[in-house]
Amino acid sequence: METPDNAFGVSGMTIMGYKWILRTALLILCLTASTLSRAEFSGNIGIEGRYFIEDPLFAEQSEGFTGSISIQPEFRHQWNNGDNGITFIPFARVDSEDDERTHADIRELYFLDVNGDWEWRIGINKIFWGVLEFQHLVDIVNQTDTVENIDGEDKLGQPMLHLGLNKDFGLVEFFVLPYFRERTFAGEEGRLRSGLVVDTDNVTYQSSDEENHIDYALRWSHYFGNFDIGISWFDGTSREPIFQLSEDQSSLVPFYQQIEQTGLDLQYTGEEWLWKLEAIHRDGLNENFWAAGAGFEYTFVGINESDADLGVLMEYQYDQRDKNQAALQNDLFFGTRLAMNDVQSTELLAGFGYDLDDQSRSFRLETSRRFGDSVKVNLEAQYFSQVDSENVLFDLRQDSHLQLEIVWYF
Repeated sequence: METPDNAFGVSGMTIMGYKWILRTALLILCLTASTLSRAEFSGNIGIEGRYFIEDPLFAEQSEGFTGSISIQPEFRHQWNNGDNGITFIPFARVDSEDDERTHADIRELYFLDVNGDWEWRIGINKIFWGVLEFQHLVDIVNQTDTVENIDGEDKLGQPMLHLGLNKDFGLVEFFVLPYFRERTFAGEEGRLRSGLVVDTDNVTYQSSDEENHIDYALRWSHYFGNFDIGISWFDGTSREPIFQLSEDQSSLVPFYQQIEQTGLDLQYTGEEWLWKLEAIHRDGLNENFWAAGAGFEYTFVGINESDADLGVLMEYQYDQRDKNQAALQNDLFFGTRLAMNDVQSTELLAGFGYDLDDQSRSFRLETSRRFGDSVKVNLEAQYFSQVDSENVLFDLRQDSHLQLEIVWYF
């Protein structure tokens, strides 16, 4: 069987990008070659099945059941009492139906050096910013790996130089991001996609440097009593593309503009209460807007005199953009989180989303449980209901599905 041209994500990264990664890998290996024999190896292999409840909306899409296999080995080693280290985490998935979901990525590949209050990392890494549950507005460094899941939690590895200074006044982090990662999208046969397929082979950019534009980010974070605060700034290529019709109007062409974004994340922790806030202002070629999310989580500790904890969540998301540009521009979320605190690490998170403008609704369930020392079972459910025709999620209205994943850790 022939391998498709875009197998393992080749179409999502230029030859220059692969050369950059190869040079970084060779540099890290040279820095650590004398100590590799004492490295730690681990990782996981997963088997995933998705069952779509309704028939596909578009003729080319797969019906019913889809399956896939993923692997994520992990390689770590530290020396000099932890002041130096190397981490390497590749990832690959093979999907039974969607060629675009068959892809590979280097999630992490970096060298770490700690010197007193200073530390720096060079290579490929994943950085997470944010405190909210249902959307992370301030989380902008890494690109979203949409073919993995539409919840925005899966990210592509980002090439970077990361410098941090940890002092009494807080942690200051500076990022140089020399290569841009394009967002992944489902292919013609894939589910959870727009009516017109996204053409990732003809991406356009505002910058003449295209994917080689150098982006910068800066963040200060600290805590004051029960408050944790982070203030961030980003200047570079937007991780969210704007879609334009192709010349023959048969597909969508992503356009990545240059933006400047300032962000704030704030969390108050008080016994059973968590109060959360994220807010951003973004300025770009075709947009200048504010967006914010706020909410709380209250935890009932030891329900019914057991070891289990039950959390109740509520969050509100606001975005100045129109609802055909932003999925969450005037939306309310309710959720519950159950942690059994048992040997099997049984957990459950359920959330209900409601659009206050057009009454579109969605429901999401995530639950997991460990079996033995090396097997974990994850179950997810996503349900879309009464999605308005002007809502950005309208093309997903028949993509409600169940997802079961069995993961073996080694």
